[in-house]
Amino acid sequence: MNNIILSIKDLHIKIGDREILKGINLEVKAGETHAIMGPNGTGKSTLAAVIAGREGYNVTQGQVLYKGENLLEMSPERRSREGVFLGFQYPVEIPGVSITDFLKTAINEHRKYHGLEPISAKDFLALMNEKKKLVEMTSNLANRSVNEGFSGGEKKRNEIFQMAMLEPALAILDETDSGLDIDALRIVANGVNKLRTKENAIVVITHYQRLLDYIVPDVVHVMYDGNIVMTGNKSLAMNLEKHGYAWVKEQLDIS
Repeated sequence: MNNIILSIKDLHIKIGDREILKGINLEVKAGETHAIMGPNGTGKSTLAAVIAGREGYNVTQGQVLYKGENLLEMSPERRSREGVFLGFQYPVEIPGVSITDFLKTAINEHRKYHGLEPISAKDFLALMNEKKKLVEMTSNLANRSVNEGFSGGEKKRNEIFQMAMLEPALAILDETDSGLDIDALRIVANGVNKLRTKENAIVVITHYQRLLDYIVPDVVHVMYDGNIVMTGNKSLAMNLEKHGYAWVKEQLDIS
């Protein structure tokens, strides 16, 4: 059985006349957690946005397959319904829409797509209560408008709560650790760890090794100048923490 969730081959992306991604190759299998590290401006968030289907990016070469299907031909809505989830670096606020209503609508859209009946109020409440425990979310927070007036930690916790509710096959977490203090980082990371299964795959995008003390990846990739230039295990992240990204240039003999 083919257990490859995400397969990217020779992916080139432009924004306007500027080439951002310059031949990305990446394969992520079910049950795996991958970390993508790299300095600012190297294309990490661009890769996440392209996988999620954000507009404004021009694919000039290569392919992206999700469970064997051409992901680039899917609308963002279909990608979500098929099980692709993006945790935003900067989660948006949606005033006037409660987290509860937002998630119930999203879940029912997914269920409708897969030919299922809408979730009952009783089952939805039970699901919410179960998943809230993963991210230590209070009922008061769940009843507020989506991210409105939330602290940085609350926004990221809400992202993982949404991930828990939607149960994606592929989760892309774009700098989930950005702006988090130690306690919030622990809560968010513990939530992610509890959502890891043999059937799903998680890609964590981060600048810092500290997140990987909590979410231990199976594979670590280093992006530099629009490409993945190194791949290894957790020790690669430790080397980056110790020596900085200048070490990458030295290893690759880049002036």
